[in-house]
Amino acid sequence: MADIAVTEDLFFTKAGLDRDRTQATVAGALDGCDDGELYLEYRQSESIAYDDGRVKSASFDTAQGFGLRAVSGEATGFAHATTLDDAALNRAADTVKAVRRGAGGTMAEPPAGTNKALYTDANPLPMVPFEEKVRVLAEIDAYARAKDPRVCQVMASLTGSWQAVHIIRADGTMAADIRPLVRMNVSVMVAKGDRMETGSHGMGGRVTYDGLVEEHAWKAAVDEAIRQAVVNLDSIDAPAGEMPVVLGPGWPGVLLHEAVGHGLEGDFNRKKTSAFSESMGKRVAAPGVTVVDDGTLPDRRGSLTIDDEGTPTSRTVLIEDGILTGYIFDRLNARLMGAQPTGNGRRQSYAHAPMPRMTNTYMEGGDANPEDIIRSVKKGLYAVNFGGGQVDIVSGKFVFSASEAYMIEDGKLGAPVKGATLIGNGPDVLTRVKAIGNDMGLDPGIGTCGKEGQGVPCGVGQPTLLVEPLTVGGTSV
Repeated sequence: MADIAVTEDLFFTKAGLDRDRTQATVAGALDGCDDGELYLEYRQSESIAYDDGRVKSASFDTAQGFGLRAVSGEATGFAHATTLDDAALNRAADTVKAVRRGAGGTMAEPPAGTNKALYTDANPLPMVPFEEKVRVLAEIDAYARAKDPRVCQVMASLTGSWQAVHIIRADGTMAADIRPLVRMNVSVMVAKGDRMETGSHGMGGRVTYDGLVEEHAWKAAVDEAIRQAVVNLDSIDAPAGEMPVVLGPGWPGVLLHEAVGHGLEGDFNRKKTSAFSESMGKRVAAPGVTVVDDGTLPDRRGSLTIDDEGTPTSRTVLIEDGILTGYIFDRLNARLMGAQPTGNGRRQSYAHAPMPRMTNTYMEGGDANPEDIIRSVKKGLYAVNFGGGQVDIVSGKFVFSASEAYMIEDGKLGAPVKGATLIGNGPDVLTRVKAIGNDMGLDPGIGTCGKEGQGVPCGVGQPTLLVEPLTVGGTSV
């Protein structure tokens, strides 16, 4: 296993930890506990931002450390340090021992991993020289201004990281993963008279920079950002009230992620604080609605070979044909609910304890033609892109702002609108799905999910959907 060999070299040869002593320390610290692990991490990361013809910021960072966790019942002892040596590890072991009492709970072990490589283990950061990255960002700026004379501001950025993790459990079993991650973002502002509007586009994944810095790729990103901005220049005030809403494919799946996905995470359901608690086996969505969380998609931003507890990721069907069939589990919540972990134990870094988090969450496609879906609407809203939003996990209530949307009049797309917000309830909105398109798409690789102060990369997706009715908040009636 190449990942194990690389991470053992990082942590037990170069960092100076002794593998046998480390395993013994972990076993002693977790003796009498229900679960736990040592999480070793090494990460390189960089960010370059280009704004209006110059490099605005550039950073490079190398970080390493460990997190040691002991779990007894619902109690968690957790200690972390940036120093990789026996003294720091022993101090952490003494700290986490305070919780050991073995409170039980049963957990079905997950199936063995396939060891399938989901992404390259190459480090993207040194593969493209810094000067080349700056040159590409400068060309993005020049191309955007030449493309449309209305462009008055251009912002572009490249970010990347290379992360190596090594996990040791109490029984001495080890798991490892090497995770590249890159992203490009382009944002433009256009002006017409006194009016200014913005548009943006991003792309990325667990790949190297090669696909981002190629001319055809970044030009496509610039073209899309300008298209959005120009559309918004001609937008009118959004209507308000209940109406049919057609959601576009791909990135609009962020609404599904926030309004539904978080409510299906194991911790909220174990504590019965989710709107989906006590709904297993019941109809929670319209027929045809199937929602999946899949951490095994090759090269995707939200994918992981193993999660941050060492569990292989999986394809978990959460809702099947409208029936709730599964939750997203880490090891702690799976054990306390007598379930099988699904490979969704995730953490931001070694300094954070894991919790159940989504990977790539999407709704599967149906059989409706997207054009026919729009033609079926006499008067409504077509929402293509989303900005920010807020969700209450307990009630399921959400508010999302549409960054690109159009009126639908007599089955045809009409004027673009600004200021449209979608207001509803996560469990309820799924029951209002009237048509599911055959064009399921995933986002371009830009998602980051926040929960309890931790951010992790994720993916979303969906086909074109007709939801009827849905409350639209706007500035005109």
